[in-house]
Amino acid sequence: MQFRNFKMVGYVVYGRGCFDQLDEILAPRRKGDAPMVFLLDQYFDGKPLAGRIPLRGKDRLVLADVTYEPKTTQVDKLAQELKDAYGTVSGVIGIGGGSTMDLAKAVALMMNNPGSSADYQGWDLVKNPGVYKAGIPTLSGTGAEVSRTTVLTGPTRKLGMNSDFTPFDQIVLDPTLTENAPVNQRFYTGMDCYIHCIESLTGTYLNEFSKSYGEKALALCQEVFLHKDHWDEHSDDQLMMASYAGGMSIAYSQVGVAHAVSYGLSYLLGTKHGIGNCIVFNHLEEFYPEGVAEFKQMVARNGIHIPEGICKGLTDEQFDTMINVSLGMKPLWENALGKDWEKQMTRQRLRALYEKL
Repeated sequence: MQFRNFKMVGYVVYGRGCFDQLDEILAPRRKGDAPMVFLLDQYFDGKPLAGRIPLRGKDRLVLADVTYEPKTTQVDKLAQELKDAYGTVSGVIGIGGGSTMDLAKAVALMMNNPGSSADYQGWDLVKNPGVYKAGIPTLSGTGAEVSRTTVLTGPTRKLGMNSDFTPFDQIVLDPTLTENAPVNQRFYTGMDCYIHCIESLTGTYLNEFSKSYGEKALALCQEVFLHKDHWDEHSDDQLMMASYAGGMSIAYSQVGVAHAVSYGLSYLLGTKHGIGNCIVFNHLEEFYPEGVAEFKQMVARNGIHIPEGICKGLTDEQFDTMINVSLGMKPLWENALGKDWEKQMTRQRLRALYEKL
C-alpha cells in the first residue's frame, strides 16, 4: 500500500468520573466465566482506586511491578500463569502509567500468540489478535493509550511490539485518576508528550495528519507547563488530552533523536522512559534548538531536577551496548535526520552524545 492503513483504538470514553462506567463497558466483553484480568500499577496498592475496580466472578487483580519498564520475561511469565490458571481470559485491563498499559497490551497479545514476546519485537511481526484489552491512564503524557506499540526490554534490545493488533480495544480517559500524581513524575511523563511533539513536528515524516494533532498537543503542554502559575483540575484535563493528541501525532510520523538515544539508556541502565527522555533532550540543542530552550524554561519554572552524569564511568563495552540499541531504531533516526541518517549519526558522534549525559 502507498499509504499506511492506520489501526486506531476501538472505543474511547472521556470525562471526569467516567471510570465508574467500567463495569458497564466490560459487561458485553465477558466470555462465560473467563475472568477479566486487571493489571493495576502497584503504586495504588491499598489506595482507594484499587477498591473501585469492578471485580466479578473469577476476575483477578494483579499488582503490576513497574519499578523497571516491562521486560519480555515479565510478559511471558504473566501470560503463561494466566493460561495455566484459566486457559483463556475475557480481557486484560491496564490501569496505570505507560509501563502498566504497555504490560497489559503485551500480555493480551501473548495470550493468543505462541513463543516469547521477544519474538515479536519489531514491526508487524504479531500474527494473531490478542484477547480484549483496555487501557486506563493514571498519568498523562506517554501516549501509550493510543499507540500501536508496546515497548519492551528483551534479551538483546529494547523495542516495541509494533502491530495493528497492539492498540487497545477500549480506553477510559478520566482526568480525576491523574489528580495528586507526584510532581516530578507528572513532569517527566508530561515531557514525554512535549518531546513527542517536538520530534514529530520537526521530523522528515511530518504530514498534515501528524501536524494537526502535534500542534494541539504542543499548545496544551505549553499552557500547562509554561503559562499557568498553578496546577488545577483543568491542568489534568489538558494534559490528558495532550497525551492523546501527542500519541496520535506520531501515529503517522515518528519520534526522533531523544527517544532513539533514551532507548539505549533504558536498556543498559534501566532509566525510566520519561526521565530518560528529559536527560537526553536537555543536551539536544544541535537538533532541536527552539524545543530545548523552551524545555529548559519549563524545567526551571516547575522547579524540576534533571539528573546529570549518569553515563560517567561506563566502559567501552557498555557504551557500545547503548549505541547498538540506539542505532537499531532506524525509523526514528530517519525521521530526525533523513534518508542519509547513517552518514550523519556515526558511532563516534553518538558516543560523544552519550558521554554528555
